Amino acid sequence: MSLEKYNQKRNFKDTSEPKGVVAQSDNELVFVIQKHAASHLHYDFRLEMDGVLKSWAVPKGPSLDPDVKRLAMMVEDHPYDYKDFEGNIPEGNYGAGNVIVWDNGTYLPSGDYKGTAENQLKAGLHKGHLSFILKGKKLKGEFSLVKLKGRQENAWLLLKKEDKYATTEDILKKNRSVISKATLESLEKKQAKAKPKKTTRQSIENVSFKKPMLAETIEKPFDDEEWVFENKYDGYRTLALINRDEVQLSSRNGLSFNSSFKPIAEELKKMHHTAILDGEVVVEDASGRSDFHLLQNNIKTGKGTLKYYVFDLLNLDGNDTTGLPLLQRKELLKILLDKHKLSNIFYSEHRSGKGLALYDKAVKNKHEGIIAKKTDSLYSVGQRTTEWLKIKISQQEEAIIVGITESKSSRNYFGALLLAQYEGKKLKYIGKCGSGFTESDLRELHSQFKPHFINETPLAQKPGIQDTVQWIKPKFIAQVKFTEWTQDKHLRHPVFLGLRTDKKTTEVIIPKEKMKKQKATTENEYDLKVGKTTLHLTNQHKIYFPDDGITKGDIVNYYNEVAGLILPYLKNRPQSMNRFPNGIAGPSFYQKDVDVNKIPAWLKTEAIHSDSNDADIDYLICNDKATLLYMANLGCIDINPWNSTIKNIENPDWMVIDIDPEKDDFTAVVRTALTVKEVLDELHTDCYCKTSGATGLHVYVPLGAKYNYDTVKLFAELIARQVHERLPEITSLERTIKKRDHKIYIDFLQNRTGQTLAAPYSVRPKPGATVSTPLEWDEVNESLSPSQFTIFNVMERFKEKGDLWKPVLGKGANLKTILKRLENPA
Repeated sequence: MSLEKYNQKRNFKDTSEPKGVVAQSDNELVFVIQKHAASHLHYDFRLEMDGVLKSWAVPKGPSLDPDVKRLAMMVEDHPYDYKDFEGNIPEGNYGAGNVIVWDNGTYLPSGDYKGTAENQLKAGLHKGHLSFILKGKKLKGEFSLVKLKGRQENAWLLLKKEDKYATTEDILKKNRSVISKATLESLEKKQAKAKPKKTTRQSIENVSFKKPMLAETIEKPFDDEEWVFENKYDGYRTLALINRDEVQLSSRNGLSFNSSFKPIAEELKKMHHTAILDGEVVVEDASGRSDFHLLQNNIKTGKGTLKYYVFDLLNLDGNDTTGLPLLQRKELLKILLDKHKLSNIFYSEHRSGKGLALYDKAVKNKHEGIIAKKTDSLYSVGQRTTEWLKIKISQQEEAIIVGITESKSSRNYFGALLLAQYEGKKLKYIGKCGSGFTESDLRELHSQFKPHFINETPLAQKPGIQDTVQWIKPKFIAQVKFTEWTQDKHLRHPVFLGLRTDKKTTEVIIPKEKMKKQKATTENEYDLKVGKTTLHLTNQHKIYFPDDGITKGDIVNYYNEVAGLILPYLKNRPQSMNRFPNGIAGPSFYQKDVDVNKIPAWLKTEAIHSDSNDADIDYLICNDKATLLYMANLGCIDINPWNSTIKNIENPDWMVIDIDPEKDDFTAVVRTALTVKEVLDELHTDCYCKTSGATGLHVYVPLGAKYNYDTVKLFAELIARQVHERLPEITSLERTIKKRDHKIYIDFLQNRTGQTLAAPYSVRPKPGATVSTPLEWDEVNESLSPSQFTIFNVMERFKEKGDLWKPVLGKGANLKTILKRLENPA
């Protein structure tokens, strides 16, 4: 009954909102906050309870400030499935406007309680005072909803409780729980009438080394008000640990820079605070441009002036600041540095929102590049994240020296360096560098290399060069500049700048973007002409795979390349669109019904009756590249067509066995797939295998649309039972996960009307952007890995092997003959 009002307010033929059905989570209760641009922008706060989402409209949105009370108007209960809803509610409908998921996670009651968590929450709701702890991406910690008396019966207040996640609007008040009162008094000159205490640093325990946060690389700059932009420096990343007795300058791996950068260490000793600073030590040329070669020369000769540009603060007077948002850390850092005004120690300025302008300025001034950082990013110690991005202008790389060539001129010592980078665990040759050396460089480098000469190449494959080579143990790292990467992934015209001592060789890897056969555009928004159709592509730099730095533009680019292969398996098939508007780390939702009045007129749709909805559903039909890229731009990472086409909707073109493991034992998945083939071989029936792109394998039998879904499902069940009888110890036919006992599920129920699987050549929303890849049967062996095929390496494979899946669309097997063989095996 609680969803009756919700259902009465909505016309489900007109809106894509889910119908009101009671459901619940298996384990922890969920919450969601949706940003709703209706007639007035507001935030919808929803808590799972009693199989529905108890809902409040919060006009100004939640606050993390305990002093701020937000009005929250309780509205009708929403169905559990509304937690994933994103999209546009059409004009003329209740709540018309755009809805996105702003935050989500799980929640539980505050404090100690008896009975179940849900009963405790329901009791609080009934009393009009509900206290709970949110575990979201943006909102964390303890909150309360308090019902207002004497006002409208649906008026409540949403409050943040005092805890470690609480903040206020004022930057200094915001950090009062993190930064000691003494520190604030000494930093805030305007508020501190007395002189700062000289004992501040002496009263704090020593700070210790932390590995720095690292940035992913992208190719194009962008504008975004949620980001700030800084100069990228061409020097040594340096952490400064300022303690009561000493200053320790360290590389990103903890190597000491104290002797190399002694003037910086001496200057930092004048700071009357314990702190950890993060920045870059550089030497600048006459035009003010940082230059790695000049820095190397300074380390050798002392010539040039060392400068330390500081851009972050990890600790202040024993208080860990890594859990504060970036702008708060930078504000405290600026106050700290302004107070001391140390020689050659500089605050690294930033520009808010305007990355394109800063990039253009960096190009004009011939700087290294720029860094983009999310304004609310926390400091992720030792992690490379997509909340910091580097956009290079000059082409520079670190490379491992694996050998030297014999000199062919009047030079002594050697002619060129042989360079390599790691690709996985293998060293791959990326070219030779024969310029950038002085005679003294050659002599000094040869002297360093000589004790580490070896007889065999450390490379996975010897380079095809004619020079006489002396191999070297791969322990030296060179910094080189170059003009471009060649088609065979070598550096063109590399110039030696110096040796790096601040990195490990295992960190010197071939950049991900160089593994791509074709670079994806990283422009945020652009028009693409596909045949006679012009597509407007948006948010191309949005990160879709956070751990890999893979963008929406990368996915669009892949489908642009693979369209010729994938389209035959999409043609005339209804599409169930699985949309990921914020990438794989955000919520996704399936969209089957498209609003024909809202989509471009050139898109093809087909109305198909849905028994469960008792209505026709307008499915998108993908028959061309333009439609495929339109879907990718909507956030469709994987492509999920029906097994049948609109020309013969009741008859699938194939039968599929979906081998779905619960545990990470891919050898057992391979064994199951080979047993499926064994059964079908005995029935003289061709079958074809592809990776699911996730953790399983798919085996297809072509049927040529000769049989209806019920018949095909029965055939699939017979095959599945034959396989299970041969592998009872590792497989199961149980639909319920709990009853499978962690065994591999042989799923034959994918052969029903309206069921979908990822198409061959489809990307999957899994780490690494894996691809559902057709296989030859001799590849289905113990060396096969579910993650080995990605958008970065499959195109070369497809060009070499062609379309291995083509027979699946062929004439197909004869089920009558197969059933006879099952009844009378030879």
